[in-house]
Amino acid sequence: MLTQEQVVEIFMKAGALQKGHFKLTSGLHSAEYIEKFRVLERPELTAVLCKETAERFKNDNITVVVGPVSGGVILSHVTAGFLGVKGIFTERENGSMCLRRGFSIGPGERVLVVEDIVTTGKSVFEVLEAVKPSGAKIAGVAVLMDRSGGKVDFGIRKEALATLQIETHEPDKCPLCAQGIPVVKPGSRNV
Repeated sequence: MLTQEQVVEIFMKAGALQKGHFKLTSGLHSAEYIEKFRVLERPELTAVLCKETAERFKNDNITVVVGPVSGGVILSHVTAGFLGVKGIFTERENGSMCLRRGFSIGPGERVLVVEDIVTTGKSVFEVLEAVKPSGAKIAGVAVLMDRSGGKVDFGIRKEALATLQIETHEPDKCPLCAQGIPVVKPGSRNV
């Protein structure tokens, strides 16, 4: 089993842990940003992390792994490979997260939801809502990094490979904004 320290070391060596003034996908501001694609661009590192995720859920009879666009596409595919099941993803259509491209989940399926970085959990909550109409059983949520310090609760089992307490601020209360430090929006969602 990978320790939290080993997971953090993987992110550090890949250059994924960054310092500055960032506007996160959640809309919050932070002096620290985790650029997951510095890890996900390296198949050997992605495999190590996804294998660990699969190990943690190997006895849960998972039949499908689903993650949100964009990092979740890679994570669902690789994790599903280790579990020997299908890996699919959700994406936005008309502002809502949904299954597209002919993807489906049946009522007898056991679903593992995977996500790269969690701050508020918004994307995961949207995936959970997208899966709910299928009648499938959601076995759990797996995340590479929980930057909320463990505060985000999905109401089901959550496995975070690493949990960090990274300070975030509402934009109107951001000390970095108050200092006039320019903000960078590195994420994929325009907020």
